Amino acid sequence: MRRTWGFAGLLGGSGLLIVATVAGRWSSDPADPLLGLDVAVGVLAWLLTPLLVWRPIGATAALTVLAVLSPAATPPATMGALQVARQRDRTAAIAVSAGGIAAHAVQGAWRVNGGMSYGWWLALVTIAYGALLGWGLWARAREALIRSLEERAQRAEAEQGRRVAEARMSERRRIAREMHDVLAHRLSLLATFAGAMEFRPDAPPEQMSRAAGVVRGGVHQALEELREVISLLREDDTGDGRHPQPVLADVPRLVAESREAGAEVLLRETVDDPAQAPPAVARTAYRVVQEGLTNARKHAAGQTVRVTVSGGPGVGLQVDVRNPLAVKGDLPPGGAGLVGLTERVHLAGGTLDHQETGGEFRLHASIPWPA
Repeated sequence: MRRTWGFAGLLGGSGLLIVATVAGRWSSDPADPLLGLDVAVGVLAWLLTPLLVWRPIGATAALTVLAVLSPAATPPATMGALQVARQRDRTAAIAVSAGGIAAHAVQGAWRVNGGMSYGWWLALVTIAYGALLGWGLWARAREALIRSLEERAQRAEAEQGRRVAEARMSERRRIAREMHDVLAHRLSLLATFAGAMEFRPDAPPEQMSRAAGVVRGGVHQALEELREVISLLREDDTGDGRHPQPVLADVPRLVAESREAGAEVLLRETVDDPAQAPPAVARTAYRVVQEGLTNARKHAAGQTVRVTVSGGPGVGLQVDVRNPLAVKGDLPPGGAGLVGLTERVHLAGGTLDHQETGGEFRLHASIPWPA
């Protein structure tokens, strides 16, 4: 649609200028014997105007030749010079402009141009072609720059999307490895209890009942862990023998380690029995606090960090980490750490928000905790 309107504007503008040129010469000298030549050249030039869109150099050359015969071809010839400057290389644009100046120099030598001296008239023609040449080259360079910037923006967006996707994939694999370790530990305990029940069938009934209860509870927990692993939809790596990852109950120890490193951390924990938090909830909450303390050390060294953990079964878990900004408006960049943490919280069914508010950087996570 835009190209259609541009084509219509080119054709209509050329026609109006041709008519205005012929009418002006007729009004100044109605008995001019060359008026018929002007009309014929004007009609032919107008018919050639559409070719400027597809064959700008050839069409402009033809219009330039017609401009030698009559001023009626001047408007489309100058439009052609502008079109060549915008669409073709600089050498072609300069050659077309030079040809146009030469053609009008010949035209002015044998056609009177409104009482203006030949020298001044040729100077104005030269200035006009120079302006059209500069305008066309500038427009062409601007369009090339815009295309380049658009391509760079698209590449940068694609690269950012790739980095975010890689960060999410890496975080999912890491979570899966952690779950693998916990699941392997739990299954090994179940195997121990099951083996004891197999090799000691003569054990007292109360011991057998207690062991069976442990096995039943362990199987239920193992199934929950396995369901979380499967939900990641990522191939697991081989376990590396690490200990189970820290959980919500380890947050005080994490805060103590930060204090020993010299950080001022205020912890307020009002959680109903944090040791009973589901594994996914407990590990996610721990990672949120860990990421918040890490960001504070990076971007607000020496500032007081306030950590608040509250909630319980049925009401969910709220984790809030705040620290004053060392420099006004200096927010931690949304790098792979926060991207991965956001993915981890989403996998746990919660939401994560990080923003500047009231001169502080706030990291807040809301994690569901089933009753």
